[in-house]
Formats: sequence, structure tokens, C-alpha cells
Amino acid sequence: MSGSPFANTPEPPYYAVIFTTRRTEGDTGYAVMAEAMDRLAATMTGYLGVESARGTDGVGITVSYWESEAAIDNWKRNAEHVLARDMGRADWYAHYELRVARVERAYRWTKP
Repeated sequence: MSGSPFANTPEPPYYAVIFTTRRTEGDTGYAVMAEAMDRLAATMTGYLGVESARGTDGVGITVSYWESEAAIDNWKRNAEHVLARDMGRADWYAHYELRVARVERAYRWTKP
């Protein structure tokens, strides 16, 4: 990912997919796949952006933003994404949790 670490989302409502993970040891192709998934998601209809952070303890949180539940479902069923998910379960993640939320309100502030 390049540019701002903040997604440029529209006025609500929209949806957030919150993906919290604990990584396994080593990269084993994770970084390459993660970047490929970022690029692929950005081509999907209804995709609004992503924000992601990972701590030194291996715990990461990635929040992707979508226009609709249908757009999220389309992403979930994408063949390349399904392959990445299967590889994640086999090789990259010790544990993950995924939550889908509807964003009703959003606020921004920047130090002047």
C-alpha cells in the first residue's frame, strides 16, 4: 500500500470488514500475497479503501471498507481471494477473527 494510511471513505452508511489476525512465524510468501490482495480488492466493484496495522507481537488488524454487503460477498467469493484465504489458514495465520459492521457515523480531524 502506498499513500495515506487512512482510507478515503464517503459519507456513511457503508460497511467495514474488520480482519484481526495473529500471524505464524516467518513470511513464507505472505507479504507478496497481501500486496496482491490489496491490488485485487482495489479493482472490485464497491471497494472503498483499506487501513492496516501489525504489531511486533504478530497481531494485525486490517479494516476494508465497502459500499454494500453485496460488494463484500462478491469479494468473499472471488477465486483469487478464496485461494489466499486457504493459504492463510494453512500457512500464515495462527488465529483470525472477521467481523462485518455497518458504519453509521464517521468523523475526521486533522491537527491544524
